[in-house]
Amino acid sequence: MAAHNYDGDMLTDQIAQVHRSPGFITSNLVGVSDDGSLIKEFEASHGTVTDLWLDHLDGKETSFNPLGLVEAMIGAMQHAAHLDATANPNDSMKQEVNEKVKKFTIILRKAMHNTFRYGQGTKDLSGPSGYSTEDYVRKVAWRLNRYIATEEEEAPPPEVSEPDRWFQRNYGVDDDKARTLFEKFDVDRDGSIDYKEFEKMLVSLGVAPLKKIEHDEESDGSDSN
Repeated sequence: MAAHNYDGDMLTDQIAQVHRSPGFITSNLVGVSDDGSLIKEFEASHGTVTDLWLDHLDGKETSFNPLGLVEAMIGAMQHAAHLDATANPNDSMKQEVNEKVKKFTIILRKAMHNTFRYGQGTKDLSGPSGYSTEDYVRKVAWRLNRYIATEEEEAPPPEVSEPDRWFQRNYGVDDDKARTLFEKFDVDRDGSIDYKEFEKMLVSLGVAPLKKIEHDEESDGSDSN
């Protein structure tokens, strides 16, 4: 269903209320940029739920449906990955990321929807026996992990390393001066600096770590008694 901005907000909120849940649905703003690419914004339903907020402040269990919010996040993730891949058609990494984001978000949506289908949703749609917000999220996570496990083996975690400083926007080392400084301390001209040469370099630059020297306080000869 397509509508103008305000009308679209009203329609999605009304449809959500028909299904007894203000958090049931999401709305999308779609436009076209000057270069012809699609502009998409995704948002969950507007408004507040004062009764649940007051219950939360009182420390009571609440059951708020996060479906619309997560659907908006899924749409944003898919669109961002698609834009990146489209702007870099020859970058295989960008294409791979786009496919992985698409696959993950499809599985996540399936896990969320099936959790409601099995009667394990929040109370707005599943009734008094429904789950709290936290329990629903945990159930979706459990189902999501099961679905992912059947799709592919778990990939090893990426290695965490410091990014190359060459990629810094303000990286501006003078290569000639750096080479001159290196050769100054590469005494044996073997193209590398051993520990002794490294130590001399630190001392010369004034950045060598120094030992802490403790001095005993001299007695002034006075008697405190």
